[in-house]
Amino acid sequence: MIYLWIGVLLLLVAGILLLRGGRRQWQEAGLPVGEVVYSDTGQWEKQEQPLISRRYGLVGRPDYLVRVTENGQTVPIPVEVKSRRRPAQPYASHILQLATYCLLVEDVQKVRPPYGLLRYADATLRIPFSDELRGQVLETAQAIRAARGVPDVNRNHQDFPRCRTCGYRRACGPEALGA
Repeated sequence: MIYLWIGVLLLLVAGILLLRGGRRQWQEAGLPVGEVVYSDTGQWEKQEQPLISRRYGLVGRPDYLVRVTENGQTVPIPVEVKSRRRPAQPYASHILQLATYCLLVEDVQKVRPPYGLLRYADATLRIPFSDELRGQVLETAQAIRAARGVPDVNRNHQDFPRCRTCGYRRACGPEALGA
């Protein structure tokens, strides 16, 4: 009988340790309290299909979509995780990437997220999905589409690692860093 109680106690302790570990992983991922309904990291479950908006000609995979309840309404919140530490100001590209996921959620799931979360290694930033930011996403997408048809694209940075991994590197020709 004592072995049964020891076994039950061990299972209880193991369960508590697993719950604490899960909570720690949840916090480290920078996720808000809610249900993860989409994950592109492969960490929680299988990799999801991308979100596709034929209306806007956009495709994307947020790292997470977390369904949260705020003000009595349940909404999916996109979370984009960056491995580096938080910069003094979030990069415009990070904000536009997150806002693109907000726009995709709005179009695909027919619910507009009020904000998205940018998770850096040391901080989580809440980025409001405003009408102005929504407009910037659409303008930027249009500018990218227009640049695809241009024979010469001018590089607009001095960042070699960024240049080395850019999908448009060939279009830069002699302007590509390290060419």
